[in-house]
Amino acid sequence: MGILKEMQRAHARQMRTQRQAQAAAYRHHQQLLREAERAMKAAERAAAADERERKRLYAEARSAEARAANSDLQVRLEELEQLLVATLDVDDHIDFRRLRKSVTHAPFNAGMLGSPLPPPDWRRFEPPAPTGLAKVLGGQTKYQQQLAAAQQAFAQAQAQYAAAEADRQRRLAAAYQSYQKQCAEIDAEAAAYNAEIERFAAAFAAADPAAVVEYFSMVLGNSVYPDDFPQQYRLAYVPESRQLVVEYHLPTLDAIPKVREYRYVKARDEITSASRPMKEVKDRYTNLVAQLTLRTVHELFEADRASLVETIIFNGIVDTIDPRIGAAVQPCLVTLRTTREVFGEINLRMVEPGACLQHLNASLSKRPAELAPVRPVLEFDMVDKRFVDEVDVLADLDQRPNLLKLTPTEFESLIQNLFAKMGLETKQTRPSRDGGVDCVAFDPRPIFGGKVVIQAKRYRNTVDVSSVRDLYGTLQNEGASKGILVTTSGYGAASYEFASGKPLELIDGSNLLYLLAEHAEVEARIDPSELD
Repeated sequence: MGILKEMQRAHARQMRTQRQAQAAAYRHHQQLLREAERAMKAAERAAAADERERKRLYAEARSAEARAANSDLQVRLEELEQLLVATLDVDDHIDFRRLRKSVTHAPFNAGMLGSPLPPPDWRRFEPPAPTGLAKVLGGQTKYQQQLAAAQQAFAQAQAQYAAAEADRQRRLAAAYQSYQKQCAEIDAEAAAYNAEIERFAAAFAAADPAAVVEYFSMVLGNSVYPDDFPQQYRLAYVPESRQLVVEYHLPTLDAIPKVREYRYVKARDEITSASRPMKEVKDRYTNLVAQLTLRTVHELFEADRASLVETIIFNGIVDTIDPRIGAAVQPCLVTLRTTREVFGEINLRMVEPGACLQHLNASLSKRPAELAPVRPVLEFDMVDKRFVDEVDVLADLDQRPNLLKLTPTEFESLIQNLFAKMGLETKQTRPSRDGGVDCVAFDPRPIFGGKVVIQAKRYRNTVDVSSVRDLYGTLQNEGASKGILVTTSGYGAASYEFASGKPLELIDGSNLLYLLAEHAEVEARIDPSELD
């Protein structure tokens, strides 16, 4: 029995040990599971935190994108609002002296050729003289043999040196000659360029139309505008009246941002835009057109240090598509004629552009956004072509009639025919004492029509302002609704200034030639040189 009990106790101890081991293993396993679960939850929390951080950074980036777009909008608006003021601190004058090329040549660099070759050194060839016992035992004879060989080698080395040094000096001279030739070519090129500048400056000072147009084209080309502005223009200069005619391409309505603000909507993950009120877009566009007009006139007058231009005519056109008919159109949205004196009295830093144009009696479209045109003060194509393009036909080969050589009767018939073709009913005419034509006509159109007083003067010199005043007096005496003064020459600033705001129209020689060709099918010319 004792053995059985002992066996049972041993078995019980064994079973208890096993159960303890199993319990310990179970507890260890459970602990591992809990640790794995904790690690998983920690990983999930970290992943969630990373995802939240990623989403936060993404939303912040998108919001920054919207803010950057709004900043671009603000920069664009400020740029458009400051177009006029931005040019006032810029000197638009082009100094011909600064266009000249000044040449400075780099010193001649001979390189290795500039260093003389080292001559052979006799000490490297001379054999050592015998001494002591060697001298007594026949060393002197051997020395003399060695000395003769050394002298021969030294002479050969000297000859080679002389040849190499002569070759170096020849190559050095050739390199220097090439340097001088290159310098001379550069000097000649600069001299030719400077001579061209001098010729251009002389032609400009002499009021050569082509040179004047080229100069002011350079002035406008130097003006810095936004990249999407067209910056296209045509210029013409009439020296008789010192008048510069400008046809300038304006930007379209698209120059004004249609978006007022950008916003990032996180819920939809998209950047939305709020439209700018159309009234604001149109107002900003009108202001832009007015600024460009004033800016261009300012730059041209400021650049004219020689006072070659007394009057500027500016026509601002826009090259676009009429959305109503889908056709290309070029309506004139603003037109202005002003003189240097009148424009110079304006403080452009303080003006409201639209009001300033009104003060200058400019015609600005009431609805430029809708491309509502105004009638140009002067059609650019009415300017005599000899003041715009280079004439290919020599004057003595020109078969067109010279208006200055017509008789008073021929000139009278020509003017009557012209205005009859233009729709006026000429009732009476009489020759003028000054070789011109006085004409009372009638415009048959309702509302806009009525009596029209026409005076035409075959002048070689500029028409004086007194003639314009006389026309206005005749208009009042006749009770006419409009007065037209036509001349074969031109008008000065005082004439345009007096006619401004009055029912008077001044037609100079270039305009007359255009009207004759356009309405009366008469190709004519005006050449005072044939009367000398």
